[in-house]
Amino acid sequence: MSSENTINIKNKRASFEFSFIDKYVAGLKLSGTEIKSIREGKAIINDAFCIFNKDELFVRNMHIAHYFNGTYNNVEEKRDRKLLLNRKELDKLQSKLKDQGLTIVPLRLFIGSNGYAKLEIALAKGKKLFDKRDDIKKRDTEREMNRKLK
Repeated sequence: MSSENTINIKNKRASFEFSFIDKYVAGLKLSGTEIKSIREGKAIINDAFCIFNKDELFVRNMHIAHYFNGTYNNVEEKRDRKLLLNRKELDKLQSKLKDQGLTIVPLRLFIGSNGYAKLEIALAKGKKLFDKRDDIKKRDTEREMNRKLK
């Protein structure tokens, strides 16, 4: 099980494009070949986003590669996958999504301590160009300070 806990697929672009308001950890409803593929590290969440469909939350555009030994059990690579949250969290997210400019983005895909795949999602607001410039400026000044301290 130690190799399973090392799976940590991140959406590195999300922190640059969005500012996060709330973070949640959701379970994923997957088929058997999909979880095997995730355990091999063959998943991409960079282009993924979350949508509501009939009061249920789904992640769309998350790419999970076909499992090599999956034969006919393999499913479509970019299908919508249901996220498992409790009703209170779903209602809270759905009410906050009605605010203009908010979206739900996946941040990290990992295997939990119990062996199940988990997806860390965040309620986020898109950053403007000047916000991105401020982040770059802060990062550069921190880098310079760390160099001078060493």
